[in-house]
Amino acid sequence: MRRVKIIALILLLVIVLAVNILTISAATSDKPDRPGKGLTVVERAVSDTVVDTGATGDSLGDILAFENPIYDAANVNEIGRDQGYCVRTNVGGSWECNWTVILDKGSLVVEGPFYDDLRDSQFAITGGTGPFRNARGEMTLHARDAAGTEFDFIYRISR
Repeated sequence: MRRVKIIALILLLVIVLAVNILTISAATSDKPDRPGKGLTVVERAVSDTVVDTGATGDSLGDILAFENPIYDAANVNEIGRDQGYCVRTNVGGSWECNWTVILDKGSLVVEGPFYDDLRDSQFAITGGTGPFRNARGEMTLHARDAAGTEFDFIYRISR
């Protein structure tokens, strides 16, 4: 009888440990609870303005401000606008940016680096409104041309 109790106790401990391991694993998973929703829009950069705040020319702390039209993924229909700013953090290399894309039914807010050489960069989705309320995820910024006048904003939204 004592042997049965010991085996039952060991079995109970194994079950408790297995449940705890599964719970911890699920809580620390880097995968979202459900697959991300995708959204792609195109920005036409027509208003970008640099404010020279320090030493003359490109210098730490300069500000890039903008408010540009946003088009659908086909770059045909205007569907909204964006507004935001970037601060020069790496002279000749990159800016740290924050902006909001405003669409008819809601908005998305992002933050991250913009590189002078126009290579793709990843932005964190930090929130939104309307159907994007509590949005999280990533946005890839991709230059559509070498002049840096049009950009794809490719959102992978999770909640």
